[in-house]
Amino acid sequence: MDFLWSLFEPIVHFLQTVLDFFYHVTSLAGLENYGLAIILMTIVIKMLLYPLTVKQVRSMKGMQEIQPEMKRLQTKYKNNPQMLQQEMGKLYKEAGVNPLAGCLPLFAQMPILMGMFYALRDLSYAGDPNFLWMATLSDPDPYYVLPVLSALTTFIQQKQTTTEMNQQMKMMMVFMPIFIGWISLSFPAGLVLYWVTMNIMQILQQWWMYRGEETAKKGAA
Repeated sequence: MDFLWSLFEPIVHFLQTVLDFFYHVTSLAGLENYGLAIILMTIVIKMLLYPLTVKQVRSMKGMQEIQPEMKRLQTKYKNNPQMLQQEMGKLYKEAGVNPLAGCLPLFAQMPILMGMFYALRDLSYAGDPNFLWMATLSDPDPYYVLPVLSALTTFIQQKQTTTEMNQQMKMMMVFMPIFIGWISLSFPAGLVLYWVTMNIMQILQQWWMYRGEETAKKGAA
């Protein structure tokens, strides 16, 4: 753990500084609270990551649209891996999708998540660390409300981006939210609050990106 802390130390100090800034923002508004500061900070981070979110969502939708063709190629070239790789590369290029693009926001968020974990664990609170029903955001939620919300918002966010699912994807859609909710039971409440807020922002951003398609479908109907 000491090695991980030293690895993320610059991010930890940066996030603590940013969190203190947003805490002072809430103080100026007469609502000084670290929970509100985390929510504000998360919203700003998610807005900054919006370009990556757009790439992620477009890539995921594109991958779903070419699934039938991918299955056809896998069947046709099942005994020729090299040719399959070449044809899949052509398919990705023609469809304008990048399979790795769907992982970009996750890669960008992982250092922030780890940094938030240590930042909240070691934060020297300038004021009262309570938030709603929680005495401190450095300890797990005693009533498990945030872990339940973390699982629920993860499920909604996944379902929103997945239209056609095979058996493996269906299992992941059930397993991942349960896993997130389970590990959230022992995480600092502030970190889980960050995750829940991040999921809600992701859901809203995806709705914003999909709204044009929904309008077009209603118009065609």
